[in-house]
Amino acid sequence: MKEQLNLTKEKMTKCLNALGNEFAGVRAGRANPAVLDKVTVDYYGTPTPVNQMAAISVAEARILVIQPWDASTLKSIEKAIMASDVGITPTNDGKVIRLVFPQLTEDRRKELCKSVKKYGEEAKVTVRSIRRDSMEKFKAMKKNSEITEDDLRDCEKKVQDITDKYCADIDKAVAEKEKEIMSI
Repeated sequence: MKEQLNLTKEKMTKCLNALGNEFAGVRAGRANPAVLDKVTVDYYGTPTPVNQMAAISVAEARILVIQPWDASTLKSIEKAIMASDVGITPTNDGKVIRLVFPQLTEDRRKELCKSVKKYGEEAKVTVRSIRRDSMEKFKAMKKNSEITEDDLRDCEKKVQDITDKYCADIDKAVAEKEKEIMSI
């Protein structure tokens, strides 16, 4: 019983962490190396993340500098960034690539807030799915006479409390990210 509850908490924590990673990739007007986490470059036939091929640093508040360790990969990194959904055109000076983040317009801010809400809803759906799986396991344990009816009710209440806590955490994370986007 306890191990199932702990497993449920662990899965929900992973879901919350994944949401945090999604939020890190949302471009909110400031230079953030996390926007390049999903960008991969074809490096000798192997898709390789940019952050494994180059040093990525924040030069100024709105400028990212990408300095490849292998100068011959400069063009392919630039092409990969152009092909990705980062939405910023890179500038290449022959040694480094610069990404200049433009100021956000009001429309773009609202668009980003919508995508943040969408990520939050997807996370809640995942948390509820974890709850459903956990409840089914407890019902199966009851059916196999491993736990009593009272234990089943207690477990269902505990799982619901855990679910409510994680849904509240997701709502809080979404609200903080929206506030950050609208205040930049």
